[in-house]
Amino acid sequence: MSQMSIVTVPGPTHKSTQLDFEEIFREHSPMIYRAAYAVTGNRQDADDVLQTVFLKLIRREYPPDLKTNPRAYLHRAAVNMSLDVLRNRRRHTVMQDFEHLEVPAPHGAFPVEHEFQSRLNAVLARLEPEAAHILVLRYVHDYSDVEISKMLGTSRGAIALRLFRLRARLKKLFRGQT
Repeated sequence: MSQMSIVTVPGPTHKSTQLDFEEIFREHSPMIYRAAYAVTGNRQDADDVLQTVFLKLIRREYPPDLKTNPRAYLHRAAVNMSLDVLRNRRRHTVMQDFEHLEVPAPHGAFPVEHEFQSRLNAVLARLEPEAAHILVLRYVHDYSDVEISKMLGTSRGAIALRLFRLRARLKKLFRGQT
């Protein structure tokens, strides 16, 4: 007869807190994964971000923002961690590129979609977390200006103006890459 091992994780010890955590995970993990994937463009990175968000919650007390608006808090956490992944990846890639300067890139090695995703990731990594958060909410999760404003606790007009400015900035950043 095999014996089952039990793993204890530091964090919430009260039974209702553990149930709340499980409920939060079930309800919000798909949204966190989608946000992370939208920013990173990579399934493994999205999985890592999802796990990291919840590991950080397990290891500390629930922040007040999580209790008042879990969807907004968790989405922001996912976008922020995803941007960190992109920034770290860019630093790592730059260092690797120095090692391969003399090796010619194979012709047609990157499909157009991959190239666009790479360019988009580079542009997103240059944005402030709040800006990337708003863009992902609008264009990945298809939230309206009104829904985003409620989630972030600001006016619809402020969100509409921010999106207008962000679209203009994105166009400028994309043109600067070519």
